Amino acid sequence: MNNTANNTTNQSGWFIIIACLAIGLAPFSPEPHLFGKAKWIMGGANGMQPMDWWDTIMHGVPMIAFVVLLIRKLIKK
Repeated sequence: MNNTANNTTNQSGWFIIIACLAIGLAPFSPEPHLFGKAKWIMGGANGMQPMDWWDTIMHGVPMIAFVVLLIRKLIKK
């Protein structure tokens, strides 16, 4: 891989990490929003509205992108 492609991958990696911290874990107290939604879904998702599902997806996308990034980096090695 050439140097330009490698720099782009590193920059997107940092962007994904920052997005995980800022969007995926916000708000930070009393518990991250995504964790609360995950508990709600594991508890049967009783009373979840479409907006709650959308909110879960929006907070979860950075985490999914981070997992994909990790898998790609592990496969390259």
